[in-house]
Amino acid sequence: MIYGAGMLESGITFDYGQLVLDCEFARMIKHTIQGVPVNDETLAIDPIKEIGPGGDHLMHTLTFKHMRSQSAPELIDRKMRGSWEKAGSTSAYDRAMEKVRYILENHTPEPLSDEVLAKVRSIVTDTEREMGIEPKR
Repeated sequence: MIYGAGMLESGITFDYGQLVLDCEFARMIKHTIQGVPVNDETLAIDPIKEIGPGGDHLMHTLTFKHMRSQSAPELIDRKMRGSWEKAGSTSAYDRAMEKVRYILENHTPEPLSDEVLAKVRSIVTDTEREMGIEPKR
């Protein structure tokens, strides 16, 4: 488990952009620890034999197929510098904040079930009782 997603300054400050970046890092770590499948297809044994030495392995359809299954970050930009500059030279943090604004404007969370709401209410009520706090009416 990653501790402190979105936290800055030892947890004194919370930053939505940092939270989105930390989620991206967690996705990439999760992808990595799942391992890389190693078999005849992912090793491209047949295309290597087909294309031979000195051929163009990068343009083979199998290369494209498996390239797409590798880590696919949303916010980390792997473009060449010139392409990145033409696209606006935005930082990963700038892109994270753009995603934050999109989420805040468009996300509608699923409502909690009545069972979950009752459990939360029960926890609050029990805690208030233990602390001597009068329940709100």
